[in-house]
Amino acid sequence: MKATKGEKLFYGLNYLFLAACGLLAVFPFLYIVAVSVTPYVEVIRHGGFIILPRQITFEAYRQLFAESEIPRAFLNSVFITVTSTALGLVLTTMLAFGLAKKSLPGRQTILLLLLFTMFFSGGLIPQYLLMKWLGLLNTYGVLILSGTLSVFNMFVMKGFFENLPDGLEEAALIDGASELQTLWKVILPLSRPVMATIGLFYAVGHWNSFFEAVLYVRDTAKHPLQPVLQKMLMVPDASEILGSIEDYVPSEAVKMAAVVVSILPILLVYPFLQKHFTKGVLLGSIKG
Repeated sequence: MKATKGEKLFYGLNYLFLAACGLLAVFPFLYIVAVSVTPYVEVIRHGGFIILPRQITFEAYRQLFAESEIPRAFLNSVFITVTSTALGLVLTTMLAFGLAKKSLPGRQTILLLLLFTMFFSGGLIPQYLLMKWLGLLNTYGVLILSGTLSVFNMFVMKGFFENLPDGLEEAALIDGASELQTLWKVILPLSRPVMATIGLFYAVGHWNSFFEAVLYVRDTAKHPLQPVLQKMLMVPDASEILGSIEDYVPSEAVKMAAVVVSILPILLVYPFLQKHFTKGVLLGSIKG
């Protein structure tokens, strides 16, 4: 059908509105990148506001990785994110696969108890005491195990498993496959969209984790990237964190470089998972 003039006008205004929203979302990132790679003289010449730098220098990045805590914190974040995401996917998949079976004894009770935890928690002090009793304080373990299993993610994955045809599992069981073999060889190969979606949820959550490190870990050498970045951005002079900085490398440029470094991994991973993201959420939310 040919669109009417009213529909064309609506679509045009809608595209303009979405484009404006996109520019507003991208603008802060462009500004941060521009300041991090622009010589300080150029930044001052433009009154501190610059989007398209005429000259480019990576001195701020060199200084950032040479004299700061950022490299160690970056590696800590990578280790914590990868380990916790992998563990979270394993636990979420096994729990969702079991609860997707309507024949499971006590299934409704377990689901209600899990749903209860989405609205009510034991509180901060009991959680701290639990980590202390487990001997996880001031260790990487507390950062890996905190938030490892998300009930919301489990419900999304359970909904996806419930949408799969029952005949697939029945055929595998008739051929002599065990429950674990059915999950590994039949269910998981078909679950790439929801696995990618849940993995992205976990990875972003752990990469941006800040509160757990401040609360449970006193050794700053074990801190992930976010607490170190927050400390760097809050101090008036970044040299308190970075050590001595040459006059031509302003602390503001180094701060912006640190922000870019903290954002870049997620930006690099997301395009590879984008095609699975929407499909995984929609398929996992059809059934509760």
